[in-house]
Amino acid sequence: MSQQAIGVVGAGTMGQGIAQVLVGSGFPVRLYDVADDQLGRAQAAIDKGLAKLVAKEKLGEGEKRDAMARLEPTTSLEALRDCEVIAEAAPEQPALKEKLFRDLSRLTHDAILASNTSSLSLTRLAAVCERPERVVGMHFFNPVPVLKLVEVIRAEQTSDATVARIEALAKALGKTPVAIADSPGFAVNRLLVPMINEAAFLLQEGAASADDIDQSMKLGAAHPMGPLALADLIGLDVCLAIMEVLQEGFGDPKYRPCPLLKRMVAAGYLGRKSGRGFHVYQ
Repeated sequence: MSQQAIGVVGAGTMGQGIAQVLVGSGFPVRLYDVADDQLGRAQAAIDKGLAKLVAKEKLGEGEKRDAMARLEPTTSLEALRDCEVIAEAAPEQPALKEKLFRDLSRLTHDAILASNTSSLSLTRLAAVCERPERVVGMHFFNPVPVLKLVEVIRAEQTSDATVARIEALAKALGKTPVAIADSPGFAVNRLLVPMINEAAFLLQEGAASADDIDQSMKLGAAHPMGPLALADLIGLDVCLAIMEVLQEGFGDPKYRPCPLLKRMVAAGYLGRKSGRGFHVYQ
């Protein structure tokens, strides 16, 4: 694997996780965000994440320092010009992602543009780029340092070489890449988020409390986390956006977002990141 710098666009939860795994695996990373304060929070979160590995004796103090030294935060998209791969982890907004891919395509010449989108069409993103064959989906799961799966999504335009390069990168990060077709929600979220949506319907109908729904799935289906607690971890706004993509993409009423989920997002009850979702957090 080349040790040329890898760009990460977006310093939110997913961008932080991707950047941590990259620097921890020996890759120089340029982490881009429009806000300096968000970059500061991201650096602190990555440092904390690496410190946990040191505490578990999975990483040495010197290795941690070296990893943090490989992290270069920036508010200039221009800094990503010579990156070999650029992993986009911006908010799940089609217009925003299309603008980013259009700008990155014009900025770079040989970079692979990999989106961490959880549900949006890679074919649509590739279509706005000058070199669509170098666009691919590289969908990590939260928390990125822990979960091993990476969905590798091939757009209609994606070349075999691009897919092979991203699969090799995923393996270099200790992840397991799985090839998925470009279909709304891909594989995991097409199965997972409708289950979360159905759990919200159960709560809305008064069939059971949020705690009891979660406990039932943990004890009855051996899930490590209940669906409503998982929704809080993912972010209710993200879950709603995925349901809307599924509904629009398939035109099937079974993907109708639960009205309770929509109301909670409108109220700003987004889960852990806001302190309140289906459960309350300190």
